[in-house]
Amino acid sequence: MNLSFFDQFMSPHLLGIPLILISLLFPALLLPSPRNRWVTNRISALQSWFIYTITKQLMTPLNKKGHKWALILSSLMIFLLSINLLGLLPYTFTPTTQLSMNLALAFPLWLATLLTGLRNQPSASLGHLLPEGTPTPLIPALIMIETTSLLIRPLALGVRLTANLTAGHLLIQLISTATAVLFSIMPAISILTACVLLLLTILEVAVAMIQAYVFVLLLSLYLQENI
Repeated sequence: MNLSFFDQFMSPHLLGIPLILISLLFPALLLPSPRNRWVTNRISALQSWFIYTITKQLMTPLNKKGHKWALILSSLMIFLLSINLLGLLPYTFTPTTQLSMNLALAFPLWLATLLTGLRNQPSASLGHLLPEGTPTPLIPALIMIETTSLLIRPLALGVRLTANLTAGHLLIQLISTATAVLFSIMPAISILTACVLLLLTILEVAVAMIQAYVFVLLLSLYLQENI
């Protein structure tokens, strides 16, 4: 019973082929294809408004040099948002519950922001490792602490996204299992747990959107420090 709760986080295979690749490509099928009415299409207009709002929210704190990252960050936001929400559907697999995938997204982008800072303003980037006015005896310790906090940033990004989504999926499965088991024994309690399950599902929809936004927002803040 305990192991079955974690079976949903195992990457499914079909004939030895990992289906996680299909899960990653599936959100692209939801995007509308270009037509003659591309501009006047309501779905396309809503999508354009959504992308504009996201891009404006992410790019406002950055200067013009950081606006080059608008396409990458906006695409990442839509990608994570689509995968997180699709993973809440029954009998689906959520790739963002895999720590390896989240680290594969976080580490290259974090490294890119770091290398951008070292190339454009090396003195300022290295200056973050040592706050101004630090007493001389504390310099080695502070450099080690700041370096460690800098290096664990991609790990924190991946673990945060994985932990929040995994916890939500486990709670939904636990409460749904309890609802099904109690239905024939205590119908009143089963109805109560079903209401809790509904509220939890609404909460998880919000968490899926918030975690996608937080992931991309933190990357934009890391970029802001290095440009």
